[in-house]
Amino acid sequence: MTQETKKSILIIGGGLVGLSIAYEFSRNNFKVLVLSKNRNESAGFVAAGMLASHAEGLEDELLKFGQESQSLIPKWIKSIEQDSNIKCGLKKCGIVVPFKNKKDLEEFPTYKYGKYLNHKDLQTEINGINSIWKHGLLFEQDGQIDNRRRLMRALERACSLHGVEFQEGSEVEDLTLENNKIIGATVLCATGELKKISCERAIICSGAWSKKIFHKIPVFPVKGQMLSIQGPTNFLKRVIFGPKTYLVPRDDGLIIVGATVEKESKFNKGNTHNGIKQLQEGITSLLPEAINWPQMEHWWGFRPCTPDLKPIIGKSKIKNLFIATGHYRNGVLFSAITSDLLLKIVQKKSLKEIEKSFLEKFSLNRFEI
Repeated sequence: MTQETKKSILIIGGGLVGLSIAYEFSRNNFKVLVLSKNRNESAGFVAAGMLASHAEGLEDELLKFGQESQSLIPKWIKSIEQDSNIKCGLKKCGIVVPFKNKKDLEEFPTYKYGKYLNHKDLQTEINGINSIWKHGLLFEQDGQIDNRRRLMRALERACSLHGVEFQEGSEVEDLTLENNKIIGATVLCATGELKKISCERAIICSGAWSKKIFHKIPVFPVKGQMLSIQGPTNFLKRVIFGPKTYLVPRDDGLIIVGATVEKESKFNKGNTHNGIKQLQEGITSLLPEAINWPQMEHWWGFRPCTPDLKPIIGKSKIKNLFIATGHYRNGVLFSAITSDLLLKIVQKKSLKEIEKSFLEKFSLNRFEI
């Protein structure tokens, strides 16, 4: 199939969700154009990369959505790694959630999916854990992926090899609609030039910035600040998911520490003294000796949040305009299933009952009066 005869699709947003969707469409014979204002600002470049359906304590359809996506991830990552020749750091390393008392542990939403750890077990699993933690749940089915250093780069390369065109520094100013269909967009280029782009169909996956492109999307930014410390290699083998702080160990001993949750931050950039202090206090509360390890980097990002904390995925009321945003704290976890669902609905493929249920629960229509 030649480029001229391929169906085309415009992807508005070049973060993790946008790249995942671009990859899925490009390897299924679509001509793909990705518009991105500043890809480095996307949540995918700053997230810790936890695959934590259970450790996050997700409930109801969000838990099912996470579990379904987690089941797709190994095959999805294998394909990306083969196409890009970049290892993505996927590890089912297990995640430990510590508790100060058994009552809190037994009330944890995903308690039944975890392995109970008494105080001794907890100290065995997490060498040097603060003695304030008396119990724990080990979710062996959960893990992590190195999205910041590997997955994003791998997706970019895999997309390029499948012919995806990227226009970085392109800000969508306006969507061009005709007879309730999108036919194009007005784009402010990096050069300062305004230009018109035509399209057959489009997907908005612009994360925290989605509302700026399509005002009916009720997404707002929730700022998260993070830092990394360099620990001894293999000192920490499990992810520790505390109530306010998590520690995610990479293979080389680097530990990602996150993350603040700042709902009133709007788009205020930069790390703050209070944000870094909160992270450092979190390190001490979980793994006291780690506070003395060298601090390597600190950064921030903006999670795309919706009023009910659930994503918006699927069709809009504009016939050929689709949406994939609002993944909040779980963009890495939800990317595989989101890209799979978008391809299916654009191609009008048959859906499983659970997929129909997800699209109904995560429809934009739930917010429209």
